[in-house]
Amino acid sequence: MIRTTFDATGEVVVITGGANGIGAGLARGIAARGGQAVVFDVAPGLDLDGVEHVKVDVSDRTAVFAAVEGVLARHGHIDGLVAGAAIQPRTKVAEMPSDEWARTLGVNLDGVVWSCQAVLPSMIERRSGSIVMFTSGLAHMGRAEASAYAASKGALIPFAKSLAAEVAEHRVRVNVLAPGVIDTPQFQAANPQGGEREHWAKTTGIGTPEDVVGPLLFLLSDAATMTGSQLSRDRAYPKE
Repeated sequence: MIRTTFDATGEVVVITGGANGIGAGLARGIAARGGQAVVFDVAPGLDLDGVEHVKVDVSDRTAVFAAVEGVLARHGHIDGLVAGAAIQPRTKVAEMPSDEWARTLGVNLDGVVWSCQAVLPSMIERRSGSIVMFTSGLAHMGRAEASAYAASKGALIPFAKSLAAEVAEHRVRVNVLAPGVIDTPQFQAANPQGGEREHWAKTTGIGTPEDVVGPLLFLLSDAATMTGSQLSRDRAYPKE
């Protein structure tokens, strides 16, 4: 088996929603490889060398632009954006208040758009950059009481492909990752012990945030020469 290592020395990667779950796993992975991870999140961040935390609500366009300007002022450049901030309320469509729908799309969809808008000018100017956003299996199959989340994740696929076509000439790549079923705080809240959690464990398997770090590092790296693509982890890889 070919063994891969990634060197992130000198790289600056912004991770939205990186206070826990997959984003936190990636932040640790970047820091461990000599890079600088900058986490945008409303929750408290990691206390770790190589990881910087900025309190940002990604649904607030002005706040996102100000946070990115701060990163550029402190570090001079942004090499990667992983737009992972998302929420997943559980409500039936007939009972969903308008503010819950708006909040879900504001974080999960608008937050990605604002983050991309904020980092793209500097990436285009440097003719270098990689953007990764997350979709979900629910974007294709749906799920009861998860309509807003599923809709937001479905919308990101054509958005990413369209953006990739716009910025390819500037050597900025945009790709989508479907991480599969991962044991994050969000997954735990939506899937308490028993019931559907047992279903996922018996079918696709339930991975850990660290299982997603490798695919993300690949998409951020110069080894990923594609853009406008979707990479899917459809099943958890069995551990020894």
